[in-house]
Amino acid sequence: MREYETTFIVQPEISDEGSQSILTKLDGILEAGGADRLMCEDHGKRKLAYEIRKFHKGHYYTLQFLNDGKVVPDLERTLRLEESVLRFLTILADEDVADVDARKAVAAEAEVEQTKRAEERAQREAEEATARREQEEAERQAAAAAAAAAETEAAAAATEAADEAAAGDAEAAPETPAAPAATEAADEETKS
Repeated sequence: MREYETTFIVQPEISDEGSQSILTKLDGILEAGGADRLMCEDHGKRKLAYEIRKFHKGHYYTLQFLNDGKVVPDLERTLRLEESVLRFLTILADEDVADVDARKAVAAEAEVEQTKRAEERAQREAEEATARREQEEAERQAAAAAAAAAETEAAAAATEAADEAAAGDAEAAPETPAAPAATEAADEETKS
């Protein structure tokens, strides 16, 4: 028995359900061809080295399986016809797997470890998203508080300016009656 690895890149905007349907289709082909699926590793979304069909990112998967090689053309045909698959490559990882059961056990352990890492990554991403939301909310509240403080300060400055203007009017008002009195005094001097 030979061990093969098929790595393929799926469009980044394809949903998880779309990716799962592709994986289910590939698993069905492997099962129909008599292949033993070892594991499917999800590498996540990554930046592509160059643009493929106007995409700069892609979702990477690696499918490992045991077979005599007869299922490979069917698998590649399906990947070629799938519109959401950007690229794929199948390589012969091991020419002769002597102990198939031992290889399956190693693959099962690796898949359990991969699942554990995926759960940890999902938990970490959820915590980061929560922290980002809390930080954005705190920034919004700080901006709102700063705007309210600026508004209060502007209102206080306007009130202070109004008070100063009123005080200036009060000082100017006594001078106005004094001016006619001074004029009267000047008139009396001219008469005398």
